[in-house]
Amino acid sequence: NMKLLQIDFKYNGPFGDKMSGAFVDLAQSINSEKGFISKIWTENQTTNEAGGIYLFTDEASALEYLDMHSKRLNSFGIEEINHKIFDVNIPLSVINKAKL
Repeated sequence: NMKLLQIDFKYNGPFGDKMSGAFVDLAQSINSEKGFISKIWTENQTTNEAGGIYLFTDEASALEYLDMHSKRLNSFGIEEINHKIFDVNIPLSVINKAKL
């Protein structure tokens, strides 16, 4: 079953266009992760938070990515990482224009 991985964490920037420029290489590298389908990058400068909503083909791939990404974030000094994993209801999501 397709899995949605939601990650968020405290983040002090950069945001917006500066974030886009700073993380192009990281974004491109995510495309080659095992089981990866897509990512929506999230950011909130008001609350100093960032993260993402990811789709993976299976739970094992999502968990493997979460482990790797958590270690990467830890190396940047980010310790508190929130996450949730959900099943995706594909028929209903398609009705609501999800590109699956």
